Amino acid sequence: MQKEQLGQHGPKIYRIGLGCMGMSDSYGPVDETESIATIHSALDAGITLLDTGDFYGMGHNELLLRRALKGRSRQDVLLSVKFGAMRDPSNAMIGVDARPNSVKNFLTYSLRRLGADYVDIYRPARVDPAVPIEDTIGAVSDMVKAGYVRYIGLSEVGSETIRRANAVHPITDLQIEYSLFSRGIESSILPTCRELGIAITAYGVLSRGLLGGKWTKDKTVTPGDFRGRAPRFSGRNLETNLALVEALSAVAKDRNVTVAQLAIAWVLSRGADVFPVIGSRSVKQLGDTLTAAEITLTGDDIARIERAVPTGAVAGDRYASAQMAHLDSEKG
Repeated sequence: MQKEQLGQHGPKIYRIGLGCMGMSDSYGPVDETESIATIHSALDAGITLLDTGDFYGMGHNELLLRRALKGRSRQDVLLSVKFGAMRDPSNAMIGVDARPNSVKNFLTYSLRRLGADYVDIYRPARVDPAVPIEDTIGAVSDMVKAGYVRYIGLSEVGSETIRRANAVHPITDLQIEYSLFSRGIESSILPTCRELGIAITAYGVLSRGLLGGKWTKDKTVTPGDFRGRAPRFSGRNLETNLALVEALSAVAKDRNVTVAQLAIAWVLSRGADVFPVIGSRSVKQLGDTLTAAEITLTGDDIARIERAVPTGAVAGDRYASAQMAHLDSEKG
């Protein structure tokens, strides 16, 4: 894989990162041994960006990373941590807390769970509507000056918020959903980031498995898998979306690759400042993902892909309505 600089201010890293949320949360039962093996395989393949959040399994994911990274050189890992999302004991999201003192408190817990002296990239998971973004980023900036954080990122914010945050402290990257099924950033958010030298770390590249090519309308969702409540996975929305995947599969077959590999390659083709963060949960899934980095798409390939999945053709929102309300990125 080719290395590119993560934004104007960040380090050079490989184009694909590993998203670790699914190893603790949201997609049903997990195998911790396989999760650790996957993290090791990613590092051995040259991946350095490991993405987590303090609310992924309410600390479980950070503790998992601590075990996986034992004996590894800290300098070989770029730890990206989200904070601020609040949950109750039933695992329901109950809001966001990004007050300055909360920022510093959350970071302290993350450092302890990770067994680390610093976090490479620290970012609010969502905008706290009760706290100006300047105050939140100012608190993280204090932690940069103190040596506990190296770079500041954002997650799911719109253009105005990006500009306000960047005026307080240089922003390295914006983590946001970007895929063939989620192209909303292209109108305003992506141009703003490029103007300011901010990279995109793209999650949801396979639209939670819809673009993996293996989902069916009769698939049973296991307990704890949030896709059972996700609009794109239900009723007529699912039928529409699976038809799009079927059209994409014809392009993939002609290129002798999988639908998932083609979808990842498309995101990689969006520019050297776009870094897909793939949530592989097994060594095999990771291997399939890395193969996508070897695919070069021609202009004709891209045209065929975008005819198969036209912009705006996907049915259903990215999240249920309660979660959509927390997305500053959906406000412009």
